[in-house]
Amino acid sequence: MNKQKRFLLSLIIFVTLIGTSSAQNVGVDSPYGRYGYGVLSKPALGATESMGGISYGIRRGTNVNPGNPASYSAADTLNFTMEMGVSGQYSRLSDGINDQSFQNANFDYLAFQFPVYKNIGMSVGLLPYSKVGYDFGRNIVSDEISYRETFYGSGGLSKIYGGVAYAPIKNFSVGANVSYLFGSITHSKDIPILGQTGEASSRLANTSFAIKNVMFDFGTQFTYPISERESVTLGVVYTPGVKNTSTINTTDYLYSSTGTQMLPSDTLYNQSFDLPETFGLGLSYSSVNWLVGIDGTFQKWGSVKYPDYLDNMTSGSRFNDKYSVALGAEYVADPVNRNFFKRIRLRGGFSYSNSYTNTKVFDPINSSSLGEHGYKEYGINVGFGLPFRDMLSGRLSMVSLGFGYSIMDPEHKYMIKEEMFKVSVNININEFWFFKRQFD
Repeated sequence: MNKQKRFLLSLIIFVTLIGTSSAQNVGVDSPYGRYGYGVLSKPALGATESMGGISYGIRRGTNVNPGNPASYSAADTLNFTMEMGVSGQYSRLSDGINDQSFQNANFDYLAFQFPVYKNIGMSVGLLPYSKVGYDFGRNIVSDEISYRETFYGSGGLSKIYGGVAYAPIKNFSVGANVSYLFGSITHSKDIPILGQTGEASSRLANTSFAIKNVMFDFGTQFTYPISERESVTLGVVYTPGVKNTSTINTTDYLYSSTGTQMLPSDTLYNQSFDLPETFGLGLSYSSVNWLVGIDGTFQKWGSVKYPDYLDNMTSGSRFNDKYSVALGAEYVADPVNRNFFKRIRLRGGFSYSNSYTNTKVFDPINSSSLGEHGYKEYGINVGFGLPFRDMLSGRLSMVSLGFGYSIMDPEHKYMIKEEMFKVSVNININEFWFFKRQFD
């Protein structure tokens, strides 16, 4: 297959995934998706996901790194890179008495990287921003009646990005991404009702909103060469906050044996759905055998505007400023050895963050409110990079396998503890596209 056909095939795949992304199963089951924009996704792809999620100081010409757009200028002038990732997840939820488990499969991302000119590189892709998927209930008990409310939701946000980077001088690069953020989120509540005649009925209320806006990311990288084969790279990333308004659509139905009745509902216009400023700082060390990095991220969620109507909370109790730390490493015995096993890349990493949202907590005995509380998230990752070489061009591509375990440790005893086991597969293909042949 020639390069024009391969490019057309890649473009068709990309457009198809964009068209279907809003309709696909988001691949998550977490009660913490009930609040805010759901469970946030990390910017790390493939190899760096297995290194705890580091990205800001990573600079490799053969890997796509949208976490810091300044990295695109490292693209080889003869190279075209495509990365795609899928994953499977097993989640276990526990409230201290009962357990429940879920399994999901998910398409994660698709990204391309290519050179434009000397010291200039570009990248385009489709990435997740957040995911919403939950189904849980709580018992309401009073002196006269008891019943169970059921809550469930679905949706999420994705973004299509395009970015460019330029290295004006040796060892220094600047870059920027522009992204189109889009998606919709639906929250539903099912409440059984007991009438005066003893007839059972139920009320189903749906609330949904859609987000469509533009985001920007700005990044820089500075590399200090320690020796011919060793270097240290410092990366800085800034994402401005986004001011966004949207419409909240509500529907309310009453179901009974006599039929379905639509109850009065409101449509709320020009509601604020803002996103926070993000500051990222990362440092990495690279040699022939090792890549070691550490990232720190701060997201200013505390002052972000969001409709009180959706969660019955206030701006002072809804969101927390989010702090994240990730540490990871990769080791390869000999990247050019003929022995395949010595060319396998071994990866591992750790991560920590607090929750950007708080959760309303209720007493399971009398259903009284216990306020709003968050959780701490801890993660550990391991992975393997299995290289394969194009025999015609000699370019090195890779299949990466990743295994992750994370735990959401709640701050209150009546909150739900969530554990997730994740298996991911990433395909990284490097093509020799921009070489001008001297003969046929």
